Amino acid sequence: MIPLKSEKDLEMMRVSGKILSRVMRGLRHKIKAGISTAELDRLAGELVRQEGALPAFKGYKGFPANICTSVNEEVVHGIPSEKKLQEGSIISIDLGVNYKGYFSDAAITVGIGKLSPELNKLIEVSRRALSEGIKQACPENRIKDISFAIQDCVEKNGFSVVRQFVGHGIGTRLHEEPEIPNFVNPEQCELIKSGMVFAIEPMVNLGRWECEVLENGWTVVTKDGFPSAHFENTVAVTEKGPEILTLIDD
Repeated sequence: MIPLKSEKDLEMMRVSGKILSRVMRGLRHKIKAGISTAELDRLAGELVRQEGALPAFKGYKGFPANICTSVNEEVVHGIPSEKKLQEGSIISIDLGVNYKGYFSDAAITVGIGKLSPELNKLIEVSRRALSEGIKQACPENRIKDISFAIQDCVEKNGFSVVRQFVGHGIGTRLHEEPEIPNFVNPEQCELIKSGMVFAIEPMVNLGRWECEVLENGWTVVTKDGFPSAHFENTVAVTEKGPEILTLIDD
């Protein structure tokens, strides 16, 4: 059964989400050519702890870092390193926050310097797909309505949605029911109810949707080597409609 959140739960998750939003804004301002993803990771850890929270990913199932940093053809779960970001690249940063046992989760994709028109379009369409999916997170809709909105936005713009990795419920655990695919699965027909909280996260590939995991056991890359973008927000379902708990854009 998909867990419903009480008003107290939602208030705690709102605090967690606001912390994540502030940290992600701080990270976004630091992204530039010449900075290493390890530097971004260290900064993320410092900023989260300054807020009285914990990085949710550090140590989760053995993950070694505070954030996931996925560059160019890396889709998700990239491990930060001392390798420096290059002009014309894109980077996806995925951050989870644990505030007193309440979790939030969000991701953004940022371009470094001047990008090609196709990379700019990839980022814009991926961001728009997230927005379209969030609009469907309303009581009496179904999970597949979120999935359809995302897939339709992505594919009509000539890109593809990743199928091996999906969104999820979130609350007092980082990952809860239900799974939220970014493509239509007829079996995902669960009814959406007020009090549910979702991490909705389209992962969009410039080329084909197929991916593979590198030998480190974490980093997911596109099989065809084309770039990928990733956007995510933690969203509460309310009677008034979806409420974004991790609003990053000012």
